[in-house]
Amino acid sequence: MSTALETFRAETRAWLEANCPPEMRTPALTDEDRCWGGRNATFSSQAQKDWFDRMVAKGWTVPDWPQEYGGGGLSRDQTKVLREEMRRLGCRSPLDSFGIWMLGPALLQYGNEAQKREHLPKIARGEIRWCQGYSEPNAGSDLASLQTRAEDKGDHFLVNGSKIWTSYANKADWIFCLVRTNPKAKKHEGISFLLFDMTTPGVSTRPILLISGKSPFCETFFDDVRVPKENLVHELDKGWTVAKALLTHERNMIGGMGERNKGASLGQMAADAVGRDALGRLDDAQLRARVASFEVDELAFRYAMERSIDLMKTGQANPAFSSVLKYYGSELNKRRNELTMSALGADGLEWESERSSGGAAARDWLRSKANSIEGGTSEVQLNIVSKRILGLPDA
Repeated sequence: MSTALETFRAETRAWLEANCPPEMRTPALTDEDRCWGGRNATFSSQAQKDWFDRMVAKGWTVPDWPQEYGGGGLSRDQTKVLREEMRRLGCRSPLDSFGIWMLGPALLQYGNEAQKREHLPKIARGEIRWCQGYSEPNAGSDLASLQTRAEDKGDHFLVNGSKIWTSYANKADWIFCLVRTNPKAKKHEGISFLLFDMTTPGVSTRPILLISGKSPFCETFFDDVRVPKENLVHELDKGWTVAKALLTHERNMIGGMGERNKGASLGQMAADAVGRDALGRLDDAQLRARVASFEVDELAFRYAMERSIDLMKTGQANPAFSSVLKYYGSELNKRRNELTMSALGADGLEWESERSSGGAAARDWLRSKANSIEGGTSEVQLNIVSKRILGLPDA
């Protein structure tokens, strides 16, 4: 490691130790523990607000974005060091955002300068919360079949249609949305990528109740919604290009759930629930073996994620590799939740008690079932891997 990078690591470690409050060095257990930003943002504690404000001031909510767009201007290696030091100290993410995970990278690649300067700093500062308008009732995995249309009205588009499974649409300020602008074109053509404010007249949402008893998803409806022409990203009828790039980032985000931990490690949690043997080990040999196998796979997945990020930033990654991460990360997260339920036994079935944090384990287990559907089903991801990575022929 270079002397300059070693110096940066030492300075970063010292800054984090001095500025990350102790309360922000524990995992976020619920959505309420996470900071999502937005016009109506609230903070669960003063410590959360202090951590957010300090990281925003450093540009470290998006450390590798250019400084002129609200980022930290860090190099690839410096960003990796920052992530490592945050992980070492147990620092929470200061800001979670679809703008950071998905829209921001797409705008950096395809947005014009005015769009970058308008939207990226607000994303970095957590001022605007975004949602994604992709899936429709009859266009889920076959996304290019979408029918929400945008008619050219001179100085604006008039948008009509609906979206479904729009995560947190009822809490979002703006939406990035795929619309059909040329109904006569081929399915993957004639689609455009628009940005618009969720308070625009004609936009409405309706929550969808899930089996977990909670609802991050919504139906979203557009009735004669006027969208200014300057909110078109990239070229008219060329939105599928932007959509594919953004899906890569979305799949990486979903895949990232495969390496997330909540609270104590799975092994510690299982031992606390089941008990320990005379050697202090989890007192269930079969469950112990399953947990050990999972933790080995989880560590391997973390290294695969880090390697893929390095390759992506140097332009060496296969664009389809995000499907590998999405598929494996989804399956890993489902395994984690299944093992958690196995370890907790009857206690895992608690639904509303304070002791169980409102049935967090059971609700997370139920919610994880959607991981292999959202962002493209596991079957779709395997098809992409077989064709675009392995080069296998069609069936």
